[in-house]
Amino acid sequence: MDTLLDPEFHRYMIGSLFILAGVLHFLKPQFFMRIMPGYLPWHKPLVLISGFFEIAGGVGIMTPSFQAIAAWGLILLLLAVFPANIEMLRKYYRKDGLTLFTWGLIARLPLQFALIGWVYWAGL
Repeated sequence: MDTLLDPEFHRYMIGSLFILAGVLHFLKPQFFMRIMPGYLPWHKPLVLISGFFEIAGGVGIMTPSFQAIAAWGLILLLLAVFPANIEMLRKYYRKDGLTLFTWGLIARLPLQFALIGWVYWAGL
């Protein structure tokens, strides 16, 4: 089978991406705390918890016996953090207007759903 069409290859790509993102939650929690919606309490604990689940989901999707449950967990996590993506766009647009960076944040919103589809395809 062609590697690019092999779901296992994609599970390792997805897993690596989520492990890296999860580690960054522990190394740079302030960055993630700044983009959290204001209505959420306990910013730092939630950042660390989401980082833990990104790492766990990344490891899980690369582990055959856990890949399906990890895929569902990552999909739920991606849906849960979507408001933070909107908040980040709102904050930067309010501060800087329509810049190349804010266009990137706009593009990120539908890409979040593409990422959900990718996790679903590769993991389930």
